[in-house]
Amino acid sequence: MADPVVEEKVELPSNSITAPTTNELPSSSNTAPMGKKSASFWLSFLALCFMVFIVSIDSTGLAVALPVIARQLSSTTLESFWANIAFTLAVVVVQPVYTSTSDVLGRKIPLYTAFVLFSVGSLVFALAPTMPIVILGRTIQGFGGSGLDVLNEIIVADITTMKERPFYLGLTGIPLAAGMLLGPILGALLAQYVSWRWIGYINLPLTFTGFLLVFFFLHLRPLEGTFLSKIQRLDLTGMGLFTIGCTTFVLPLSWAGSMYAWNSWRTLLPLILGILVLIVFVLYERKPENPVLPHRLFRSVTAVTTLFGAFIHGVVVYNLNTYLALSYQAILLQTPIKPAVTLLPMNVVSLVSIFLYPGAVQHFRKYLPSMWMAWVSLAVGTGLLYLIGPNSSAAVYTGLTTVLALGYGGLFTVISIPMQASVPNVDDTGLAVGLLVFVRLSGGLIGLALGSTIFSTVFGNSIASFGPLPSSLAVLKDSSEAVSFIPKIRELKSSLSPGDLSKILSIYSKSLHTI
Repeated sequence: MADPVVEEKVELPSNSITAPTTNELPSSSNTAPMGKKSASFWLSFLALCFMVFIVSIDSTGLAVALPVIARQLSSTTLESFWANIAFTLAVVVVQPVYTSTSDVLGRKIPLYTAFVLFSVGSLVFALAPTMPIVILGRTIQGFGGSGLDVLNEIIVADITTMKERPFYLGLTGIPLAAGMLLGPILGALLAQYVSWRWIGYINLPLTFTGFLLVFFFLHLRPLEGTFLSKIQRLDLTGMGLFTIGCTTFVLPLSWAGSMYAWNSWRTLLPLILGILVLIVFVLYERKPENPVLPHRLFRSVTAVTTLFGAFIHGVVVYNLNTYLALSYQAILLQTPIKPAVTLLPMNVVSLVSIFLYPGAVQHFRKYLPSMWMAWVSLAVGTGLLYLIGPNSSAAVYTGLTTVLALGYGGLFTVISIPMQASVPNVDDTGLAVGLLVFVRLSGGLIGLALGSTIFSTVFGNSIASFGPLPSSLAVLKDSSEAVSFIPKIRELKSSLSPGDLSKILSIYSKSLHTI
């Protein structure tokens, strides 16, 4: 890393913003007070915002289309869920690679790689003839999306001081919220009226535009040393251990209870092996000069607590992104476009909270009150979702989600402030931001894997107690058909007896409520 241009050390209370600023990598001076930034800074920041928008719109646009894709490609429930799990798994396993390589090779090489991988993955997804190819495309997208996601936050930390960072983190909430608002609506419109394949095609012009913005306007100072010397500094062994351990651990979590029983050796063996490899990875990380997981970042109680919160946030929000839209189609028998409209108030409130919390931190110079409010809103709001059922009114299933939205959105931005404030060395700011994003995504990955298992297990047990099924519903005896059958329920609504329809909807409701 280059020497820091500016360094501030301010003694403030423990729940206030306090830390040295990070390295400034742009070739122009970007440490001027807010309102006096150069044109180069604002165009660079626009490029970063575009990266946020691309990942946000893609990650939120698929969930509403899953039942349509599953039905057209005749895929199982596990395969359908893996379209999301594979993306998140890819994001998680390569994110430490992006964080480490960007610190050693500089930001641009991994950033360009991320754009290429995301584009290739989008094309594979759009052309996929079967669900396994859809999953392959989503995996390649995840390899690219991981870099776009984590590097934008790292570069924001690079080009801003700690004092002004809450303001710019709040600004990155604009494209994040825009993607959250437009993603479900766009995904639903394409799936219902055009083709779900356009969810992939539409990424190509967006990614190309983002790449051009980065290429022309994000000017970073090169790091010293030859390419070979930089490669030799990478923690390749650590990267390999983490990738193997994480993948081996997550796979059985997703299929336990559906493909194989929890007590099956096919579930227990890879699960235990994954845990052991991850333990070896953590112990090994004491040795490398540039470790993937620097132990020094865990010496602060603030950092450990913040990372734990980020993990829980990931578990909750990634499940909400996937299963809320699915719930409305399965329980309320809505068409793909209707859940996107139904969730619009939640996304609007999330947008407000993304600005509200960093703004409050900027004004009061304390982050704990904002974090407390966000966690309470998320906890209470998520609990209230249990009240949504087949007979719920529009006011109930629309209004309840706005409570959780106050915490859902705000924690995306405000939780990074104490993490950055916890680092003792200015050069570790980028690593700290990358670690935070990585832990949140790890929570999302484990949450999605467990969500898939919970849904399949509860649905299978519940349908078994249903009794004899009408011929039109007989396929549901195999819980692997549950997701692809959701659009069919709307078609059968008029031909099913009220009792049978009510029982089927209650089974879907119970499966999703358990999550």
